[in-house]
Amino acid sequence: MEVHDWLSNLDMPSNYKPFQVTEVKFKGSRKEFFLNSDNIYLEIGELVAVEGPTGGYDVGHVSLTGELVRIQMKRRKTTVDQVTKKVYRKATEADVEKWNAAKGMEWETMHKARKLALDLRLSMKISDVDYQADKTKATFFYTADGRVDFRELIKKMAESFRIRIEMRQIGMRQEAGRLGGIGSCGRELCCSTWLTNFKTVSTAAARYQNLSLNTLKLAGQCGKLKCCLNYELDTYLDALKDIPDRIENLDTEAGYARHQKTDIFKKIMWFSYPNDENWIPVSSVRVKEIMALNKQGKKVPNLKEQAIQVAAPVIVEKSFDYENVVGQDSLTRLDERSKNKNKNNQKNNRNQHKKDRNPNADKAGSNQPKPQQQQAKAQQQGGQKQQPNPAKNQQPNAKGQQPKGPRPPQNQAKVQPQAKPQQEQGAKPLVKAEGQAVDGAKPEQNRNRNRNNRRKNNNRKNNNNGSESKPSAE
Repeated sequence: MEVHDWLSNLDMPSNYKPFQVTEVKFKGSRKEFFLNSDNIYLEIGELVAVEGPTGGYDVGHVSLTGELVRIQMKRRKTTVDQVTKKVYRKATEADVEKWNAAKGMEWETMHKARKLALDLRLSMKISDVDYQADKTKATFFYTADGRVDFRELIKKMAESFRIRIEMRQIGMRQEAGRLGGIGSCGRELCCSTWLTNFKTVSTAAARYQNLSLNTLKLAGQCGKLKCCLNYELDTYLDALKDIPDRIENLDTEAGYARHQKTDIFKKIMWFSYPNDENWIPVSSVRVKEIMALNKQGKKVPNLKEQAIQVAAPVIVEKSFDYENVVGQDSLTRLDERSKNKNKNNQKNNRNQHKKDRNPNADKAGSNQPKPQQQQAKAQQQGGQKQQPNPAKNQQPNAKGQQPKGPRPPQNQAKVQPQAKPQQEQGAKPLVKAEGQAVDGAKPEQNRNRNRNNRRKNNNRKNNNNGSESKPSAE
């Protein structure tokens, strides 16, 4: 965990000699102490070039300086005489470029090493690779259930990578700390931020805290029980002193009462009778007294008379002091829109279903005229068709000839439905003129016949030396 020096801005006494040891942090929360024998002015967060473990140099960040390093060394039980590595210099641009290039090779190297391990059928998992800044050494971290003979693997990796190789076995918790991640609490993993000493966690810690023994909920990303189960264990153990260890059925006059639930911090225990679903809250002190009386062979009255009144949870209405600018503070705003859409869709589906049943209903209902309007239209059409248009009959021909007889109406085919009732009553059939339309004949065919008849008449007149011909009617 990062440590802040609150006394860094204060001036030291004139006789004060700065502490020469500096703490440097490397990849995977690895921290080591180095001697600053040249008294280089260093600040927390700076990149420095330090002595490597087996020669060469490495690059890391300064994590602690000054008197805080002395306190940290006492915590880790390390003395100044045990610190032998030195701080060379502040990292230059060349050092940083070489260091970044070495870090870029780690991912590819790890995958190649995993492939070699699979080819050799070794039961191990290579989880991380740490390159030294000068590219002279690489440390491979792996996890395995037991000891692994990786001598052949080191030979093949040395041939392919051309560097010095160190294999280091770590546990599941250390692997999760190196890889990092987010826990179920929503924060970064404790093992990758501040936790350094891993204590054993047992299922008894979950039992003391009345947690369900579900491995999916109690296990962390390392696959083992979460370290945070030990954080509040001491508090639970102190609270459990006032609660009986082995809770047996309480013998009362109404029968045996069975234990159902315990609130450790409120010191309340709930009991219930076999044929009653209601739980009765009783204080832990009274439960101890009842258990002592039962051992003496005595029964107590009904537990309902000794029940404790448990206060119901108070729901406090929160008042928001911010101004609603967007207007989207309602959580049910989307539900109302969806309800309106569903209603409209249901109406449209009903109307469509009616149309599918009777597709001509709308057309018949909208376009069908009333019976009075139908009679008026029929009379008007009959009057117009019975009176011929005199203006059309008086037009002269193109050759100066006198006009022929009156043209028959072209819409005679439409009047035929009115003439059918007269034939049914016994009237004489209508005379078919040349220009009149026959039942079932199209008006265009009637026009063509009239034109042909006119041409024949004109030819006859021309043959008779231009003699005038009276209008003929067949």
